Amino acid sequence: MATLYELAKVLRSKNSGPFEVTVDILFEHPEYYEAVKASGLLTRETVSRLYHLPLEYINEIVFFDVALGIKITYARAISSGTIFDRDVYGAQQHAPILGIEIDVPLIQS
Repeated sequence: MATLYELAKVLRSKNSGPFEVTVDILFEHPEYYEAVKASGLLTRETVSRLYHLPLEYINEIVFFDVALGIKITYARAISSGTIFDRDVYGAQQHAPILGIEIDVPLIQS
C-alpha cells in the first residue's frame, strides 16, 4: 500500500475563481496513475467526506489519461477573500486527500 502523497509527483490546490478550488494530482509513472484511477477511491463521495462538504459541492473529478493527471474541482464553502476565509489562494486545500491509500507497490529508483 502507498499513499497518494507517495505516488503523486505533484499534488497541489489552487483557486478556480473566487467560488471554487481545484486540486491537481499529477503522476510521473503511468502505473501509479492507472492504479489510482482503477482503485475507484477518488469519487465525489470520498471527496465530500474528506472535505466535510455536501455532495453537491463536488463539481467534478476528471481523469486526464494523456497527462497522467487528475483534477478535482469543488465549490468553496466561503468565497475567496471574504471574512472567515482562511486560505485566500486555495493553496492549502490538498491535505485531506494526501493519506488516501492505494494498493500499488512503490517503484524503486
